[in-house]
Amino acid sequence: MNGLYDYVIVGAGSAGCVLAARLTADPDVTVLLVEAGPPDTAPEIKIPMAWPQLFKTPLDWDYTSEPEPGLDGRRRNLPRGRTLGGSSSINAMIYMRGNPLDYQEWAAAGEGWGWADVLPYFRRAEDNERGESDLHGAGGPLPVSDLRAKHKLMDAFLDATAEAGYPRNEDVNGASQEGFGWLQVTQRNGLRCSAADAYLHPVADRPNLTVLTDTTVTRVLIEGGRATGIEVVERNEKREIRAEREVLLSAGAYNSPQLLMLSGIGRAAELAPLGIAPVAELPVGDNLQDHAFFPLVFHTEEESLSTAATPENIQRLFAEGAGPLTSNIAEATGFFRSRPDLDAPDIQVHAGAVMLVEEGLGVPVHHAFTAAPTLVRPTSRGRVSLRSANPLAKPRIQHNYLTTEEDRRAVVAGVRTVLDILDRPALSAFRGEPISAPEGTGEEEILAFARYSLSSIFHPVGTCAMGSVVDHELRVRGIDGLRVVDASIMPNTVRGNTNAPTIMIAERAADLIAGRPTLTAAR
Repeated sequence: MNGLYDYVIVGAGSAGCVLAARLTADPDVTVLLVEAGPPDTAPEIKIPMAWPQLFKTPLDWDYTSEPEPGLDGRRRNLPRGRTLGGSSSINAMIYMRGNPLDYQEWAAAGEGWGWADVLPYFRRAEDNERGESDLHGAGGPLPVSDLRAKHKLMDAFLDATAEAGYPRNEDVNGASQEGFGWLQVTQRNGLRCSAADAYLHPVADRPNLTVLTDTTVTRVLIEGGRATGIEVVERNEKREIRAEREVLLSAGAYNSPQLLMLSGIGRAAELAPLGIAPVAELPVGDNLQDHAFFPLVFHTEEESLSTAATPENIQRLFAEGAGPLTSNIAEATGFFRSRPDLDAPDIQVHAGAVMLVEEGLGVPVHHAFTAAPTLVRPTSRGRVSLRSANPLAKPRIQHNYLTTEEDRRAVVAGVRTVLDILDRPALSAFRGEPISAPEGTGEEEILAFARYSLSSIFHPVGTCAMGSVVDHELRVRGIDGLRVVDASIMPNTVRGNTNAPTIMIAERAADLIAGRPTLTAAR
């Protein structure tokens, strides 16, 4: 392995894997992809239903928030993938793009990121088993599949949403986002297909691609206002690696701002006391946004997914790509507006036939089902900052969940709506006593429940936002040869799960970096 590459990519998560595949398509370009975690060889990664078991393992950065003022000082669990594929190797595999209005708002912060600009990249990435259409792609690297196992409790849940007056939506990534239906997932043959599976492993033998695992990047090397490489720790040894053209940070919404600040890019007043020489004054780490959800959990006499991990079902999964272990747990979803004057939905529901408690860390001890209203347009903003100048120290993460009146009003409305759905006749034969629910439907009762039950749904974005930290081509302002390409560049979060948008960002960024013409919806 030489010490000089055209491009050095930091982080082999969803964005990094895309960049590595797309940039090395040019045989004259050399690329180094650096990942702090190990290879993605753990068998649990492939088992769709096993994703909660990957939390707090060596494949998880295992972050925890600071005491949250809006949650009575509680800390929240913040898992992030630390292996090839990043969080796409430990997530619930939900394929979701968000609402076209989200991208119109992005376009106000960065030219070229409107819905017509990003849709071609969603389509280029996608291999939807339903086939190609104006809104969907076929033949791309990322498989998008219908669920192979659909639990009868989720059938009943969807029937209850119809009884409550909501339309059935067969494609929440289609012409309309509103209504309820089954999710599609990033699986191939019933098994998880991470970004590493879709993009990285198929090109692993390219001679112009080098992949380093178990290697921690400690800072970006900056000389004369230009990023020239990275400093890494590998097997307890520190060394430098040079980038001839660009350094590309794809470390995620917590780690990318941390690396920028460790490299002197941030607020000088905060960096200097830590002994870090400031090189660029930018609001790095600000604008942190996340989707929080509030699990409403009820006993049931129906057998749930909690007993699905039998030897027979494991055999069926790997031999046939079938059975209940192909479930991603959150099988059904839906979108609605917490109040009628909104331009688009602000509440998403994730529903699954399992007892989901303790932020996904609790072991199910009862048969139960969960329906969780999720705040997908939060107005609360948090921050990532340095704890110390030690690059191995975890960053300080403050989300400020539920600290705005608008968020609290939306959550109250969202919880009331889902409780109404759960009270419909279609579910009455299945619903037992509550395991996690407010004591009543009054505002204070719901807010007390929300403060206690709130969990991140693991969608942090915004900390290196386009328009403030990076420009519309994702170049860090004031520093040549340095870009950020991951969910941290989102100026505002999307209405829905964030993995597919992160892959889209990297698809488009690869064209920008390589100097290729960008796709448009007209082409």
